[in-house]
Amino acid sequence: QVQLTESGGGFVQPGGSTTLSCAASGVAFSDSVGWFRQAPGKDREFVATISWSGVFTDYADSVKGRFTISRDIGNSVDLQMNSLNSEDTGVYYCARGTYSRRPENYDYWGQGTQVTVSS
Repeated sequence: QVQLTESGGGFVQPGGSTTLSCAASGVAFSDSVGWFRQAPGKDREFVATISWSGVFTDYADSVKGRFTISRDIGNSVDLQMNSLNSEDTGVYYCARGTYSRRPENYDYWGQGTQVTVSS
């Protein structure tokens, strides 16, 4: 049984940093875990993904150089977010799937956690 639970987020000032964590269970070595976000009135968009081996990572152009995805030995996938701006506001979801930027390639999703960037 695959289970994904996000934590972290909340309110962050512009230019600030925060880290999201995704506690993952039931993920196979051949899988990947991705982070996606959805702003009000917008489609869910890809943020970053990591192979479960931790070897391969991919980032959306909008976050490259500011966000870092990593997997720790405790089966958690973290998303370190730096230099945040208002466009980073949204509900952040982690998901299990294949190594892809497309949401439809992910079949298990967490419940989401809100990140609001505002002064």
